[in-house]
Amino acid sequence: MTIIKATCPCCGDVELTRDQVSLTVHPVKERSSYAFTCPQCGDEVRKPAGAEVIRLLKMGGVTPVPVDMPAEAAEQHHGPQLTEDECLDFANWLTSATAVAAAAAVGLHHRLDAGLD
Repeated sequence: MTIIKATCPCCGDVELTRDQVSLTVHPVKERSSYAFTCPQCGDEVRKPAGAEVIRLLKMGGVTPVPVDMPAEAAEQHHGPQLTEDECLDFANWLTSATAVAAAAAVGLHHRLDAGLD
């Protein structure tokens, strides 16, 4: 049985089996990580996993769990970031969005009645 050595921030070096380690492989390499519950103190430990750590854990028998990421999450965005005020304005607008939805629904009924959809 393969022994995997890891470091708990509280207890120091610990020995784990492959079943005690989880490996999450993210499409954005900097977001990959591995995690384990320390066998000594019981703390949940999560650490970043670079290419070498991923390779070693796979060699040790840890099954990687891929993260599904929608393509939209990797899109580059340009322009200024949303401000807090803009977010609040949008939240306020959402409270009145039922009127917008109702108006859109009326328009949809007219289109369906006319056979346009």
